[in-house]
Amino acid sequence: MRRFLAVLAGLLTGAAAWEGYKAVGNPDGTVLFGVRVLPRADDLSMPHLWTIAERLGAPELTGGRPVWRVVVDACLFTLGITTAGFVAGALIGLALAVAMQRFRVVERGLLPYVIISQTVPLVALAPLIAGWGGVLMPPWATVAVIAAYLAFFPVAVGMLRGLQSPSAAGVELMRSYAAGWWRTLVTLRLPAALPYLFPALRLAGAAAVVGAVVGEISTGTRGGIGRLLIEYAREATSDPAKVYTAMLGAALLGLLVAGAVSLLELPLMRHRRHVEVATL
Repeated sequence: MRRFLAVLAGLLTGAAAWEGYKAVGNPDGTVLFGVRVLPRADDLSMPHLWTIAERLGAPELTGGRPVWRVVVDACLFTLGITTAGFVAGALIGLALAVAMQRFRVVERGLLPYVIISQTVPLVALAPLIAGWGGVLMPPWATVAVIAAYLAFFPVAVGMLRGLQSPSAAGVELMRSYAAGWWRTLVTLRLPAALPYLFPALRLAGAAAVVGAVVGEISTGTRGGIGRLLIEYAREATSDPAKVYTAMLGAALLGLLVAGAVSLLELPLMRHRRHVEVATL
């Protein structure tokens, strides 16, 4: 209940800030030393929240489906791609973390490239992945690969930190029991890594959503929220509230994925007590 009230308070605060700035802000924005430091507060740039809500219930086109239905369908399409990319990226990240923990030479040789991989712009990477896949890879699979590319990094780094978190005393205790690497991994290192793994998974889920949206925009994949953002942006001057409906859908999609990952954490909360004991 407390978490629900906190979320509700955050939403109300954000709505009040939006409408408050729109009421007192400069319609042309605030310019300082030739640079606009605050956005425009006119109806074209910042529609009222109730205007956006009304646009959600209105038809997308004359006689067509309501906008909220179009946005939901687009979000579901992107959610499927995001799920595929997230699962693939998480598995790759877990495998890399285990390999880097097991072999120091792998960590020293691979970790710098894992970090450098995240500096490649997605806009430049998406056409390359589409070209590599060619006719053998459908457009949605190309987007899923891009989502996995962003998702694997936080899992690999976070899981590696977690696997390395047990104290030397705990590792020596396992050795005194003649426990091998695999038994130490399952009994000590994996439980100790749980507090590091789930925050990393939440970041990976959000990153997968970003990768899927950017991938849809870059590859021109139709049906998802990324493509809908581009289509609605073309009507920004005549129907600005419509653009914000797609942006709202993309934001809620990210929250949905992060919330789903948090639900996976609940059954494993009981392990936290064992983790604290094992890492003393």
